[in-house]
Amino acid sequence: MSTLNVMSFNLRYASDAEPNSWRARRPVMAQLLLNELPAVLGTQEGLYGQLLDIAHDLPDHYDWVGLGRAGGSHDEFMAVFFDTLRLEPLEFDHHWLSATPNVVGSRSWGNNVIRMVTWIRFADRATGRQFVVVNTHFDHESENSRLRSAEFVHQRINTLKLPVVLTGDFNAVATASPTYSLLTEGLEDSWLAGPQTTPAYGTFHGYGPLVPDGPRIDWILTRGVTVEAAAINTYHRGGQYPSDHLPVQALIRV
Repeated sequence: MSTLNVMSFNLRYASDAEPNSWRARRPVMAQLLLNELPAVLGTQEGLYGQLLDIAHDLPDHYDWVGLGRAGGSHDEFMAVFFDTLRLEPLEFDHHWLSATPNVVGSRSWGNNVIRMVTWIRFADRATGRQFVVVNTHFDHESENSRLRSAEFVHQRINTLKLPVVLTGDFNAVATASPTYSLLTEGLEDSWLAGPQTTPAYGTFHGYGPLVPDGPRIDWILTRGVTVEAAAINTYHRGGQYPSDHLPVQALIRV
């Protein structure tokens, strides 16, 4: 099969606070991921121990790349999980979304929270083709930070000669924000590109009722690939959602 199942998922960082503690959410998260088995899973907000739990709950042939945004295993990760039977990681890198992108933990564009981006170049073992996955989490407070972050990511993507898949929680509304407008100059919104196999919902629900046709702040954008299908996954069990966001998915062909 030449198609790849890609998922972007803000995991909601692990905490013991009830309700919706990580202890309660982890088995639901595990079942969702086992149901879908994405070839690529771009995550946001995961803490190191939480990511180790997810790695344990996925099949043994999965691996992941990530770095805490405060360096090492500290703070939240923009981790990318992948199926090693299908994909071979050839190189990876991390940058901080700031005026000094190579300085660990740096921030300079009005964001109080450290923001970063992870890049991985993969070879598809099934086809031999290469592509780049870019995974990020933009700021939730500062519009300037979101725009400057979008400019940085967009400029970096423009230097890449390979197909690109950009996953992330952009904290900006698809089709109705300057951040989206900038990033979709040369990148395609997978939700609009491929047949939608699920209803549309706002991707942040905060453990409350889902909002039909609500704001999409989690996206998968692509360049140089064909989108075969797109979905917003509403899996839950016993009233428990795995996160306060819904994962978004795209079936792509590089």
